[in-house]
Amino acid sequence: LVLFNMAWTRFAVVRLFSSAAAAPKFEYITVATKGKSNQVGLITLNRPKALNALCDGLMRELNTALDTYEADPVIGAVVITGSEKAFAAGADIKEMLPKNFMDVYWGNFLNHWTRVAAARKPVIAAVNGFALGGGCELAMMCDIIYAGETAQFGQPEILLGTIPGAGGTQRLTRAIGKAKAMELVLTGDKISAAEAEKAGLVARVFPKDQLVDETIKIAEKIANNSKPVVAMAKEAVNKAYELTLAEGCHFEKRMFHATFATADRREGMAAFSEKRKAQFKDQ
Repeated sequence: LVLFNMAWTRFAVVRLFSSAAAAPKFEYITVATKGKSNQVGLITLNRPKALNALCDGLMRELNTALDTYEADPVIGAVVITGSEKAFAAGADIKEMLPKNFMDVYWGNFLNHWTRVAAARKPVIAAVNGFALGGGCELAMMCDIIYAGETAQFGQPEILLGTIPGAGGTQRLTRAIGKAKAMELVLTGDKISAAEAEKAGLVARVFPKDQLVDETIKIAEKIANNSKPVVAMAKEAVNKAYELTLAEGCHFEKRMFHATFATADRREGMAAFSEKRKAQFKDQ
């Protein structure tokens, strides 16, 4: 019954992204499954004339794609990327320009822009070109950031007479420390991929023409592990931002204990003892 339900869910998800009748009509993104076993969902931001500026429609489409990949039992990780010129050059200024306080406050503007941060499956940003303002914030909502060698990061909202509104002041400070984050937020300056890696914002830098392929390889490596255990590990690491050391270690230990309720933990340890590759069933 479990295998039937997983197969039916996978069939429904594949139909959603492949059937002409059922597929979402995306205007601002493209989607695909990648990897040898199609375990990696790839979302590409696709507003080339606007350097992938984040408009409300794009973010809603991104959320729809994420929801679909989260529901797919085969997908183990998701990669978000843009073009070689721009991951996302910021939020759409033309869309924001006419808004007033009541529009943004009472309309809870940007509230649904943080869906990426709530994903249970690992989400990886593959950043080429500009990741500025909302684009930098979107990248930081992901679990890992990989960058092409020409990528640039920054929070230039101060130059527009405003401040970051989708986590820039918070996530950037946690990633690179108060001093450097304060400098970037108050000056609007940009940093290179090499500087971002040195500061701890970026995990690794690749040649720009190899970035997406290399990111997909890493995402596939993650997806080959036990998906429920990966979710536990991700949750434990994220708790480090919110808990004291003692509370975080306590939470980690409870997650560690929880892995002993899974068949995959038994399989992983048995495979190690028997000197063979583990065959995880995501159970």
